[in-house]
Formats: sequence, C-alpha cells, structure tokens
Amino acid sequence: MHPLWTVAEVVAATGGRPEVLSVGAVSSISIDSREIDYGALFIAIKGDKLDGHDFVRAALAAGAACAIVSTVWFAANGGERLIVVPDPLEALRALAQASRARSQALIVAVTGSAGKTTTKDAIRTVLAAAGPTHASIKSFNNHWGVPLMLARMPRETTFGVFEIGMNHAGEITPLTQLVRPHVAVITTIAAAHLEFFRSVTEIADAKAEIFLGLEEGGAVVLNTDHDYLHVLFARARERKVEHVVTYGYDEEAEWRIGQPETAGPRTFARVEHGPEAFDLNLGVRGRHMVANATAALVVGRLAGVDRYVALKALGEIGATEGRGEISRLGPSDKPLVLIDESYNANPASMNATLDVLANTSPPGGRKVIVLGDMLELGPQGVELHRSLKDAVLRSGATRIFLVGPVMENLAEALGEERVAGHSKYIDSILETILSGLAYGDAVMVKGSKGVRLALLVEKIKERFGPVA
Repeated sequence: MHPLWTVAEVVAATGGRPEVLSVGAVSSISIDSREIDYGALFIAIKGDKLDGHDFVRAALAAGAACAIVSTVWFAANGGERLIVVPDPLEALRALAQASRARSQALIVAVTGSAGKTTTKDAIRTVLAAAGPTHASIKSFNNHWGVPLMLARMPRETTFGVFEIGMNHAGEITPLTQLVRPHVAVITTIAAAHLEFFRSVTEIADAKAEIFLGLEEGGAVVLNTDHDYLHVLFARARERKVEHVVTYGYDEEAEWRIGQPETAGPRTFARVEHGPEAFDLNLGVRGRHMVANATAALVVGRLAGVDRYVALKALGEIGATEGRGEISRLGPSDKPLVLIDESYNANPASMNATLDVLANTSPPGGRKVIVLGDMLELGPQGVELHRSLKDAVLRSGATRIFLVGPVMENLAEALGEERVAGHSKYIDSILETILSGLAYGDAVMVKGSKGVRLALLVEKIKERFGPVA
C-alpha cells in the first residue's frame, strides 16, 4: 500500500519551501495538534478563535513528520521540519486539488437543508460494502473541512463521499468545484440559515450550486418531498445536467417510498423503482431516515453496487450521537428511552423528529420533549418557532420543556398550561428537567448545537444510565 503522501509530493502540490526537511512518507493530515499520528502532516490554519501556528511545536513534538506554516510565522519564529507557504489554508486546498486529480474513485457529494450527515453516512455504508471507501467524518463540510477530507483520501480509494454545507450563497461553489463529484445528492430544501437569505427559494439556489462541480456525464439525485423541486430542476437544466434521478414519498418520484412501519427500534419500508421493489429493514426510526437510506440505495445503483449488498449494508446502519441515537437507560424492564437529536435543528428536522416521538411508545411512563432554539432563522424565526405547535401536540408529549430566548414564541403558542418549563439557557433549567424525569419515560432532546442541549443529554445518561 502506498503512503497517503510523500513529503516530496506535499512540497510539489503546495509549492511550499522546505526548511530542514527530510524526505519520507506522510501517514495522515491534521489541523488539530491533539490528534497527531506518528508521521503526520500538521497544517497550521488560522481559525476564528485559534491559530494553528500556536501549536506547531506541540504537533512536531507529538510525532508529526512536518508542518505547513505561513511565511510570516516562519520569518518570526524559524524552525525545522517545516514547509513554508504564503497561506496554509490555500496549501490545504492545493493538496485537496492534487488528491482529487490523482484519484480514480467514483466521487459523491451530498448537500441539503437537513439530513446531510445521515445520508452521507448511509451512502458510505452502502459503498463500503462494495469497495474501499473514503468519506467525510462528522460534519466536516465547510471551507476547511471539505479540503481536509479530500486531502486525506487514500490514492487506492474506489469510492469517495463528501458532505458539503453552507450558510451563505456562494459557499458551495468553490467546494463542489474542488470535489468534482460524479454524483451530487440534495437531501431536501427547507427553512435553514434564513438569517442570511431572503427566502427559501434563495436557499434552493444556493444548494443547487453543487451542480457547478458535477463531472461531465454525472448524475444528480434529488429528494422530491419539498416545495422547491422546480427550482432545482431549473438550475439543473441551466447547467445542462442530463441525468437527474428522483426519490421520495411523492408518487411522481422515480424511486418511490411506501408507508414506513416501525417495530421496536427498527423501521421497514418498500421502495419501488419501475418493476423493481426493494424492502428496507433499518435499525433507525423515522420517515426521514427511510428517505436518507433511499438516497443511499439510489447512489448504490448508480455506482453499480449489487442490490442485495446495498440492502444488507443499510440494514446495519444505526443513528449516531446527536443525530437520532436512541438509548435505553437503566433497568431493562422499564428503561428511560432517550432520543438524542441535540446536534442541530431547523423546522424540517424538528418536524421529522417530533414525528418519530409521535410513533414512540414509552415503556411505562410519559413522553417528554426538550426543544431548543433553532438558530440562524432571521426575522422569520419567530413565526417558524410558533409553527412547531401542531407537531408538538401531535407528538403526544405530556411534559414540554423549552430552552432559548426564541422558544418563548412556541411557549406562547402552546399556552402556559402545556409548558412544564422554559429558560433562556440550559444551565438554568437543567436540574428541573432532570428531576422531572423517571424510568419508563421517553424523552426527546432537539435543538441547534449552540443551545448546548448536548450537556443535558450527557447529564441524563449520567443520572439514568448505564444503557439497558
């Protein structure tokens, strides 16, 4: 097996100047000095809060083979085992570009207003069952995350899967042109990041930027279950995309999803594509999870993955921490069921998660929900929070806790008698929520990451765990 990179390749790709540098292999690439493998390349990127240059010496001491630093920093500090460049972030992009240029892999890019990470993980699972697959980790989908993930792609990769995010128009364009996907997936279009857009139509336009990097002859995979499909089709025509595949619950979808059924932690659904039928058996719950899995099924077909291999792989996927993970805590006969959706939230994902709770039966107790503010919704945020009322009531929750200043609008819509507690900050209501829970309850936690509901999830697990 070839090394990820050689030092000579890194120097050539970045156009950097080596300083007291030995030739040899580079085992991995990192921008975090706390995550250094022996022989790694450390790239000193300056972020909003931290400057990687402050950790160059720590990275080298931890076993990094070399580090990429800026000319300004080197002039002031000097050093050895360095590659000096004008801008380390641009050097990372250059490495990503070189990685893509040398790769023979089939490349998939995923974007959308909700479900990006879950869909990316489902696609990775399907493709990994058919060949060596490299995929973005976590939500590394921004201006540094995408090039980092691309630069880390091994040269022997058969399939590459990359998540691309944005919160402003124009941000997807340089990322998709870097990734150059053969298949581009848009999971849905919904009200998210409205603080930076005048309308959801503008969000659809921004998501459609992913078409700008599509390789010639490539395919676009679109979910039909939203009101902006016509915008995506129009942009696809403008960019002369010839191969568009649709999936969803809509009867006009090429890959049509039937009504899901749940049994315990699993969800079952039939997907029909022409004369073919595919029976999904998933270890996750929710209509939205079925849609995400169907996107992976479509991509698997486009990549030439055997249908039975794809279905078996999808049967093994599970929800991850902060993204629908279900934990049964405490006694096995009457556990507390925790649905962890604390990583992020927008109206579409809120409604999807509340639908999951509506179809969840507590093992002997009550349904409890803890909802946090949906951030970056701009002036429309007030009404969008109020609009959650019907979904909250349909969920069957008997105890409702709200966290964040904008959630006051949902509290008003629901009425004082329905809300067990509301606070602007999780710290102020943490103990109230914890003391109100009991074994047998089913509790769902959902909010934007900035509301810090992950802290509540951690404390629930500490108090009611271990996992049953």
